[in-house]
This record gives sequence, structure tokens and C-alpha cells, in this order.
Amino acid sequence: MPKNKTTETEKNPADFLKAVPDESKRKDSQSIAKLFQAETGFKPKMWGPSIVGFGSYHYVYESGREGDMPLVAFSPRKDAIVLYLSAELEGREELLKKFGKHTTGKGCIYIKKLEDVDVDILKKMVTRTVKYRMNNTRPKFQSAPSLQSLIGNL
Repeated sequence: MPKNKTTETEKNPADFLKAVPDESKRKDSQSIAKLFQAETGFKPKMWGPSIVGFGSYHYVYESGREGDMPLVAFSPRKDAIVLYLSAELEGREELLKKFGKHTTGKGCIYIKKLEDVDVDILKKMVTRTVKYRMNNTRPKFQSAPSLQSLIGNL
């Protein structure tokens, strides 16, 4: 079985975000990090060289492949900020209709600027992703808040 490329690292997320070359994307990424931390209760950790993740869970595919991934995450890429939120979250399509300017991939949401989207909808998507993943996978707790405090604002 091949080794997973996206694994938790010791790199400092604040240093990574300070080094984002585009000033607007850097500020938006720092705001997203604060929002994700506030909504999840988890401190940011780096996953691979460029993904800022919050919390983690263990997955096992039917193929037998397994590993750990962040509950929610984002990455400031050259063309867009990528939001890694569950594609299975409750009401995803309805929330995306109200979200603002974005595009989607298989399980990712791409935004150009934070001001292009509704931050309250983003908060709901983060919270619902955490709820979904905590109810459907094996969360790995790193002094995490209780599930009720994470989903209390739904």
C-alpha cells in the first residue's frame, strides 16, 4: 500500500501563512485560519507542505487503504484558496447556492477572495463538516472540545 502524501507535519502554520506571497490571499488565509479555529476549537496544524488543517480523523476505505486527515482544512494556492470540507455534509448544495462566488471540485471548494463569500455560510459548512466527520469516522482527539460545543450553533 503506498504511503499517504498528506500527513501532519511539525511546520508552523503561522509561519506558512505569513509567507503567502499575495498580500490579499495572505490576509484572507489568516482570517480563514481564525474562523476555522473558532468554529472547530482545534488549533491549526500543517498537513503536507501547504495545507492548514484543524482536528483530525482516521479513515479506512473498502480497499483497505487508511490514514489520517484533518477534519477541515484549507490551502492558499496560486489561483485560489482551497477549502477542504466534506462533500457529504448535510445541506451542502443549498448552502453552496447561498455561499457566493466559488467553484467546486470533487470534494473541494475554491474561492478567490474571502469577501466574495458569505462568512456565516462558511461557518455553517465548517461546523457541519466537523459534525459529519465526527459522526461517521473515528475522530482523533487532541484536547478537542466536546461534540456538543462544536455543533451547538447549527
